[in-house]
Amino acid sequence: EEYLAQESLNVRMTAVCDIFDTYGNMAVEAGANINKEKSGGKMGELPKRYLNHLELINSPDVDAVIIATPDHWHGPITIAAARAGKHVYCEKPLTWTVEETYQVRNAIKDNGIVFQLGHQGRQNASYLKASEVIRQGILGKVNLIEVTTNRNDPNGAWVYPIHETANAQNIDWKQFIGQAPWHEFSLERFFRWRCWWDYSTGLSGDLLTHEYDAMNQILGLGIPESAVSSGGIYFFKDGRSVPDVLHTVFEYPSKDLTLMYSATLASNRRRGRVIMGHDGTMELGSTMTVYADRGSTRYKEKIEAGIIDPDLPIFSYTPGLKNVDAITSPTEQYFAGRGLMYTYRGGKRVDTTYLHIRDWLNCIRNGGQPSCNIDQAFEEAMTAHMGTLAYKENRRVFWDPVNEKIV
Repeated sequence: EEYLAQESLNVRMTAVCDIFDTYGNMAVEAGANINKEKSGGKMGELPKRYLNHLELINSPDVDAVIIATPDHWHGPITIAAARAGKHVYCEKPLTWTVEETYQVRNAIKDNGIVFQLGHQGRQNASYLKASEVIRQGILGKVNLIEVTTNRNDPNGAWVYPIHETANAQNIDWKQFIGQAPWHEFSLERFFRWRCWWDYSTGLSGDLLTHEYDAMNQILGLGIPESAVSSGGIYFFKDGRSVPDVLHTVFEYPSKDLTLMYSATLASNRRRGRVIMGHDGTMELGSTMTVYADRGSTRYKEKIEAGIIDPDLPIFSYTPGLKNVDAITSPTEQYFAGRGLMYTYRGGKRVDTTYLHIRDWLNCIRNGGQPSCNIDQAFEEAMTAHMGTLAYKENRRVFWDPVNEKIV
């Protein structure tokens, strides 16, 4: 019902590309569903299916592309599209390697295309309100931020289902590998690619980036000055190379604060997202709540007078308060709790990805920069890469802002 209620974005899907035939054929059918109908309904013109992304990008019938590939293909496809003058919406993270990050930024800026990174949380009404609250000084001076990822089901740990029709004959394995290290054909690697560094950026690029981007949007953090990481493969002993438990600490000494990220893919304990200041603490997700701190200077007299109770919120914000949210799977609950599935506009529940794509399309049509443009994306990528390098190399890594390098 939400999908049907969304306004038309006035776009036509002219082309799709997928290297798995089953998904490619499904994409063609979905692309023709201009009337938002179920199977058997009235369809429009079928988009053309391409077997290679370069053929699609170079088609004169294509003005803009949405990239939803494994991480190791984000950079190369974005660069190719930008050089062809095609606008790009790319799922996060921006890049698989540090070196690609500079190349992607240059390609986008040199060719003047409109770029949006897929951090749909930027459309969350709670985040917008949180930024306003912090600017008003309600929390006082912020000094510590804790963001977390907790999941406890196979899907949340990237053990995705393997499609029953998939085999070596209907998957272009060589094209999937691309610039990654060669490996013999593997259905597990094709469908569960997030589990291997060969194609993935692990927790840093997948889930940490959501948390970082939310804080960057709210507080304007930028790239941290240093990062340390620890963790390991502690539960999912299935041959993966990326950790299922990760802890990363980003330091911002010039801002007098620390950003801590902590994740486990084998526990559902609710820990949330917390911004701590001298005068108050903010708990943030699809809703936003602020509590006064018992040691606050700003609220000291009101706390002593019993006007403010530190155990009760002094401010709360719940978009679409009258609406009932029906979310079933643990992974959906995780994303919904962080405002990554939907938000509200005028009391009506709206899909955040829809809003994020609309933001991108409006900038293509009318000019301007979308909310997660290449500058925001560059900060996201370098921050995630710092966390990954700190983990892989077991050392503290630093950002050199003058030379724009990780050292």
